[in-house]
Amino acid sequence: MSEFDVKAKTWDLDPVKSERAKAVADAIRIECALSASAHAFEFGCGTGLVSFFMQPYLSRIIMADSSQGMLDVLGDKIRNAGVENMFPLYLDLTVSPPPDEKFDLVYTLLTLHHVAETEPMFTVFHSMLNDDGFLCIADLDTEDGSFHGDGFTGHNGFDRKDLLTQAEKAGFKNIRFSTVFEFERTFNGNEKRVYPIFLMTAQK
Repeated sequence: MSEFDVKAKTWDLDPVKSERAKAVADAIRIECALSASAHAFEFGCGTGLVSFFMQPYLSRIIMADSSQGMLDVLGDKIRNAGVENMFPLYLDLTVSPPPDEKFDLVYTLLTLHHVAETEPMFTVFHSMLNDDGFLCIADLDTEDGSFHGDGFTGHNGFDRKDLLTQAEKAGFKNIRFSTVFEFERTFNGNEKRVYPIFLMTAQK
């Protein structure tokens, strides 16, 4: 089992995760001119926290993750809520091709920093979008490695200029950044650190 499979059943118990997801969803809806008929794709959906906040405003959401444990929890939540426009999909987009369907919006929260090679992902995202479709990436600004701690092999956040360059190379336009959430963690009893979450919005 993956780390995320193990954590899936208790993932939603942390209220900060829900607050963070709502802040990101609200910012996406403000930044992107989306119609109620829009089709969306969430990369690294986890238990669907962001997409449940997006669901009333979209026609269809494909929600992809490589953790079956997360998808199992998500499936239960969808059935319990009785919603009919959310569709979980087991998919590791870093090694497998995306769905044939094209989307008006692709979004992701705190997933990209787990991807070793981020530049190719921008090309994949670009290929998934309809013309003038939106890509929204919410993730950590560059941090000191304390967010995940020792042994983490992903990215310790991102420099916004680096991501802008990667997005431009992939063909995106109208790229902009904003800080949409901040949260605090306490270490060693009294040492506090604040982690900002940015939202990068780009258009095909």
